[in-house]
Amino acid sequence: MAKEKIRLAVIGVGIIGESHLRTYRDIPEAEVVAICDINEERLNDVGDRFGIAHRYTHIGRMLAEEELDSVDVCLHNNMHAPVSIAIMRAGLDCYCEKPMAGSFYDALEMMRVAEETGKKLHIQLSFLYSRETKAAKRFIDAGDLGEIYHMRSYGFRRRGRPFVDGYGRKEFVNTTTSGGGALFDMGVYHISQLLYLTGIPELERVSGRTYAKLAMDEGRRLESGYNVEELGVGFANYKGGLSMDILEDWAVHGRPFPSSIIMGSEAGISLEPLVIHSRKHDLETDTTVDLGEMDYLEHTVYADGAHYDSSQQHWIHALLGKCELLPTAKIALETQRVQEGIYFSEMLGREVSAEEIEKMSVSKALEIPNLAL
Repeated sequence: MAKEKIRLAVIGVGIIGESHLRTYRDIPEAEVVAICDINEERLNDVGDRFGIAHRYTHIGRMLAEEELDSVDVCLHNNMHAPVSIAIMRAGLDCYCEKPMAGSFYDALEMMRVAEETGKKLHIQLSFLYSRETKAAKRFIDAGDLGEIYHMRSYGFRRRGRPFVDGYGRKEFVNTTTSGGGALFDMGVYHISQLLYLTGIPELERVSGRTYAKLAMDEGRRLESGYNVEELGVGFANYKGGLSMDILEDWAVHGRPFPSSIIMGSEAGISLEPLVIHSRKHDLETDTTVDLGEMDYLEHTVYADGAHYDSSQQHWIHALLGKCELLPTAKIALETQRVQEGIYFSEMLGREVSAEEIEKMSVSKALEIPNLAL
């Protein structure tokens, strides 16, 4: 008999974990049967509000005792790899928050364990499920852009550094727990979106700089151990002649950046708002798309579109065999490669190759005391 529901557990019930629980609550085929967090007060509060009876403070014990199909990891970046690896080695499929890990080395190890165990590994890359991405992919897959030769990844916040600017936790802004700053926190969305739309191109080399120049509350700086970038910039070259420039910031004295874009020989795309730029009959044209109508048709005439409503719905439907899982682990791994390349370029003061990134990257994974039995 075909499985009708996926039994899930969520590890980490902070802001992100609670957000995931709200999403699962709206997916009929998802059943969250257990949650885990070291903060018992928070664990019980969330468990009570979501009606989840099975609550654990020990990850290893939960994996051993519960009958599960999948586990969702909502921990800090440098905890992603050890916990995700333990989940897959326990024979379970793994959903992990972005970024994939705190370093390329750890992300690559996650990918290797997924291949070794044959378990599914899915990374939360929410921009892949936006209506803009879905529409842009139709134009790109149809060849309407011609030869795609450059893409631009943009991300802007006027003042939005976690913790030091008033929201979020201090673990977002120090390399011990996060591995990186704006590039890891927000850049992952914009870069992964472009890599997905352009077929996951193979990186050749990258250069870049990182900055942390703006003033902040000194008490919060000291309390958080702030040592990550608020602005990351880079230029990446891919095989086949494709290039990408990157500008990702948490805080900057300036106006909002324009949309991420993809440039082709026959047309270009601005992703937000979605506009297709082309020339017809020697006239410059800008085409907009009725995304609402597209979304309606994808839930009526072409109902399979519902498999891609969100990262979590896609995950559940893929586990049930309703659709093929998007290669989010591969996309996230290649996103991590170019991000870490920017850090190495800043450190060395020169361009670095894809091979150098892989050789220089080291594990930043933290020891998880409540993981092993």
